Formats: sequence, structure tokens, C-alpha cells
Amino acid sequence: MAQINENPMAAALIERCQIQPSPDTVAELTLPLLHFDITWLYFHPVQRLLFFDLPCSRTHFLDSIVPQLKESLLRTLNHFLPLAGNIVHPINAGRPFSRFVVGDSVTLTIAECSKNYKHLTRNHARSADEFYACVPQLPPARHAPDAVVLPVLALQVTLFPEHGLCLGFTNHHAIGDASTIVRFIKAWASVNRFGGDSKLIDEKSLPFYDRTAVADPAGLDSVYWDLVKRSRSVEPRQFTFPLNKVRATFVITREDVEKLKAFVLTRRPEMHITAFTMTCALVWVCLVKAETGAVAPDEPEYFGFAADCRGRLNPPLPATYFGNCLAFVKAQSTHGLLKGREGFLIAAESLGLAIQKSVYSEKGILDGAENWPVDFRKMLGKRLFGVAGSPRFDLYDADYGWGRPRKFESASIDRDTSMSLCKSRDYEDGLEFALSRPKKKLDAFAAVFTQTLRNL
Repeated sequence: MAQINENPMAAALIERCQIQPSPDTVAELTLPLLHFDITWLYFHPVQRLLFFDLPCSRTHFLDSIVPQLKESLLRTLNHFLPLAGNIVHPINAGRPFSRFVVGDSVTLTIAECSKNYKHLTRNHARSADEFYACVPQLPPARHAPDAVVLPVLALQVTLFPEHGLCLGFTNHHAIGDASTIVRFIKAWASVNRFGGDSKLIDEKSLPFYDRTAVADPAGLDSVYWDLVKRSRSVEPRQFTFPLNKVRATFVITREDVEKLKAFVLTRRPEMHITAFTMTCALVWVCLVKAETGAVAPDEPEYFGFAADCRGRLNPPLPATYFGNCLAFVKAQSTHGLLKGREGFLIAAESLGLAIQKSVYSEKGILDGAENWPVDFRKMLGKRLFGVAGSPRFDLYDADYGWGRPRKFESASIDRDTSMSLCKSRDYEDGLEFALSRPKKKLDAFAAVFTQTLRNL
């Protein structure tokens, strides 16, 4: 059997097919890329994996599960047409846009893997390379005389015979943020589980496409495009294996969060604290404390993440708005302060102040947005850590008819200095985060993290 990609860990290819929405949907759907989308035009693809316990044979997989997934995917894409389309990036004039026309499709790969399913779906440190057996690759860009055409979604279903399967999702970030893609994943799950899309329609969870609903009085669309156009290749950089990283998942229970909150509130009773800020502060300070290299005490440390703007715009957008709608939030401190005795408190305070200044700004969440691209570029090459995902988007309740997922993994964090963060599968009101780092660095972090929680 052929190999899916150049990764030596790749799974065995069974089939690669194209899934087209029904031709009687619409002939064409074109959406301009707004400043929220243009921000992510040159970002690396976003890759998510969902593992499901499903002990079935190869025959049952191919004769029953795959045909059902294909049919439900087609029905779901009928409501998510831009995901079957492309981003069109003009070469000489005009801003990029998303376009679907009849005949466009999504690449779906069917594969089989002989790796140890239980090993991959646990929390302990595992080689990051191993997961790329399940990660689909976006088709290459197509070059036309006047534009570059970029596919935006690729999917893969990987069978682990008699153990389970994995659904892999790779998307271009400029087509949609986590809110958009997770809604698609859950919509597909619903259609596959219930055998139709009536539940989607009844629950009014279909995507909202009206880009004119996004007010832009400051002209941010033009500002962002002027800043980012032709700044780099529109095609993502390819991975080189081995990655020389391991990934592990860590759990923060509700009891852990309450202890962290109590620690902060006894010292800073006025501080803005949530489970999110407590977890981020803990991870940030443990990473700094685990650092063994020579870093100057006054070296800046940055922690960045994105906040959903949909409900905070004027006028607000519906939660089902399709696309990107994110604000950048940046916390800052110094290496010496975070590594000191009060490091966790300082990290929590920095994050809380950053959220208050941006998300809850009296001038609105987009105050200063014209400077975000420049501010972000200034941090490149610096000591920057961030978050991919959010506890608000719970993929552990994406039931395709086989029960809840056994494990969620964000393969994208192998590409940058971010952690993935989501609700815990097994602990009510708990959170789980994953890190991908060289083994010695991950071991050092794990030791500091465990000791810090123990000392609460």
C-alpha cells in the first residue's frame, strides 16, 4: 500500500476520495476575507485528532462505517460549503476571498494503522511523530496566472483494527477559527449519529455567512491587508521528520483550580480569575521555572492567546458566525519575576490584567486592533508562549454514534510554542492541556508542574 506522506510513521493508504456537496445546493458562494481572516492567511495549518474506542474489523469498517461517514460528510458539507471550496489569493491586485463553486470537494483519506492504539490515547509522553499516521495533509496549492488557489480542509479516517479509529482534521486557519471548525466537527457528528441534518436545523446551529454584519468603521480590512500582503509565501512550510519532540497531556482537576484561586484571592482579592487564567498562569510559570538555559532576569516573557469576539462586537455577531472572529490578548512579564518565589501570582496577575485591558476594555474589544499584526511580529523570535484551543469548545462531546472520543490531540502544537487546552474528558469541571517539547524539556516541566501542584 502507498504511504500517505513522507513521514516514516505514516499509515497504510486504503483510499483517497473527493466528497462533493450536493450540486443542488448553490452554484457559487463567495465570501471576502475580513481582517479577522487575513490575520491567519500565512499561518500554519491547524490539525486536530479525535480517537474513538471502536473495536471493529477491517471488513466492518470498510463496508459499514466508511460509507456512513461519507454520506454524512456530504450532507454536512451542504451546510458548510466554504469548507469544500478554496481561498483564492490574487497575485497582483485585490484582496483574498473564499469561494465555493459546484464541483469543489473535500479530500477524504481512508487509512489503516498498526500502531498501539492504547499507547497513543494515553496521557504519558509519546513521540510526536507517531501521531502523523493520522494527520491528513492539505492538497497542494494550485497556481493560476492571476491567483494562488488554496484548499482549506482535508479529512482522514484511520482504522486501528479491533481497537478504534481516529478522525483527523486539517484546516487552513484563514477559513475559520476554532468556533467555526468545532461546529463543523460536531455537525458532522450529529448527522452521522442521527442519520440526517434535521437536528442541526431544529437547533438553529447552521452557520451564519453574512459578512456585511461585521462592522468595520476603522477600515481594519484595508489596514491588515496592507500590512500582511506579499509578506511571505502563501503555501505552508512542510514538516521535516523526525520532529525530535514528545507530547504529553496533563490534567487540572476542579480541586486544583479551586486551590489556585484561593491562593491568588488571599493575596489579590480584586484580581480577575478563572479556571482558564489559573491554568495558563500555572503552565507559564512552570515552563519558566523548568528552564535550564542561561536567560537574563530582565528578558521579557510573553503569553499570548486569542479571545472570541462574536458576542462583544458592536453590533454583536451570532455564535454561529462562520469564519474567524478573534482578538489578540498578550500578557507580559520578565524571566526573573516569573522564576521567583511569587512567580505564579505575577503570572496570574499579568494574565488577568491583559484580559481586563483587552476583552473588557471600555473602548471595546477591538481597541488598538490596527496595531495587532505589528505587535505580534515584534514578539517573533522572543520568549513567547501561547494557547491553542479553549475550554469553551468541548470536542469530547462530539459523538458520531460510537460514544464519546477517547482522546483529543492538537497536532498543530508541534509547530510552535503553544499548548493545547480543552475540557477534561474524565474530570468534571476539570481541564486538560498538552505540550509538545524535546523530551528533556518536557520531563523538566513535568517535574516542576507536579511539585507545584503538590505544594498548593
